[in-house]
Amino acid sequence: MGLSWIRAFRPRPAARLRLICFPNAGGAASAFRDWPDLLPPSVELLAVQYPGRQDRYAEPLVRDLTAMADAIAEEVMAVLDRPAALFGHSMGAIVAFETARRVRPRYPSPLAHLFASACKAPDARVPTGLRFDDEEVRAFIHRLGGSGAAPLADEGLWRLTLPMLRSDFLMADDYRYTPGAPLTCPITAIAGDADTTFTASDAPRWAAHTVGGFEARTLPGGHFYNEDVPGDLVALLLERLRGDLDGSDERVEARDA
Repeated sequence: MGLSWIRAFRPRPAARLRLICFPNAGGAASAFRDWPDLLPPSVELLAVQYPGRQDRYAEPLVRDLTAMADAIAEEVMAVLDRPAALFGHSMGAIVAFETARRVRPRYPSPLAHLFASACKAPDARVPTGLRFDDEEVRAFIHRLGGSGAAPLADEGLWRLTLPMLRSDFLMADDYRYTPGAPLTCPITAIAGDADTTFTASDAPRWAAHTVGGFEARTLPGGHFYNEDVPGDLVALLLERLRGDLDGSDERVEARDA
């Protein structure tokens, strides 16, 4: 697509809808590389690539989340020639939310849905008080678990990824919500039933950030439930997006990885 921030691992020019995915802190666009296998041809998956990782490794890391959302929103606007939904996991949910706020026109919304996964609502976030030195980053990663903990077992990989992790954690921790008009697209907040960082009781706080309808859902697993049950997660997304896919001759199905 010739875009700096957005990657299409399997372009689908005839797709009815685009699902734009935002990785967690320390994550990269490749976290969603296998998702096209779980999606019908009527959905094209696009993934956001933050600077300082993979094919953007040489670029400076970003420390201002809202400035990053400004840049991403410009490219999202360029792919809104058809309905699009945003999915963000953990820090990615806040980046997706701030991106959605910047998409114009606000009403009717060109966005079909915002899926906020494993992340407290923007106005419910409380600073950790950490400055994320080496040991604090290590402890934080260990507590969250998932594939992000893999670098802990390899000192070389750990040293390579530490600056990126620290920058993302600080960026997320420094983020402060600025009150404004709510979104007009629906929001679905998704929690892992064993996640202690974002629970089912935290999810309703997202409802205040849209006039387009809200729903809270849970799936089995911890903070990175999305890695454990990707098929269940994609099936949930497709269920909520079914109205935007009406008219397609394909069956909307998702299978587990």
